[in-house]
Amino acid sequence: MNKLAKVIEQLKELSNGEIINVPLPDDNLLDDYEKEINFCFSKEYRMLLKEANNIFYGTIELLLVTKDKKYPSELSLVLNEAREQGLPENWLPICQDNGNYYCLIPDGTVHYWTLDGYSNNSWKDLADWIEQVWISGD
Repeated sequence: MNKLAKVIEQLKELSNGEIINVPLPDDNLLDDYEKEINFCFSKEYRMLLKEANNIFYGTIELLLVTKDKKYPSELSLVLNEAREQGLPENWLPICQDNGNYYCLIPDGTVHYWTLDGYSNNSWKDLADWIEQVWISGD
C-alpha cells in the first residue's frame, strides 16, 4: 500500500464514517469533469476523489466533484471563482479555506494560495497535505 492509500485509510478511520451525503465520483465522471474544466487530474488526485471526496473530518472538506454540480463547494464553481481572483491557470484548488485555497500544482505539490497571491506554505504531495493539514490541523 502506498503512502497516499495509507493516509486515506487513516482519514477514513478518524472520521468514524462521517460523510457528506454525496456519491463518490467514478472514472467516467472524473473523465467528463476533466474535459469540462480543461484540467487533467493526477493519478493521486483521482484516487483521493474516488475514495475520500465525501469524508467529513475536522475543518477540511475537499471540493466536490459531482454529476449535478449543485453544491457551493463544487470544484468547477470554485475553480471559476478562484481564477477570477487571479489563481494561476495551471493550479487546481482542492480545498477552500475562508476565501483562500489549497491547490494542487502540476509537479504534484500542494500550495496554499491567498487572495493577495502566493503563500510560502506548501507540501510535497497530497499524502503530506492530508497528514499535516487535514489530519493534524497544522
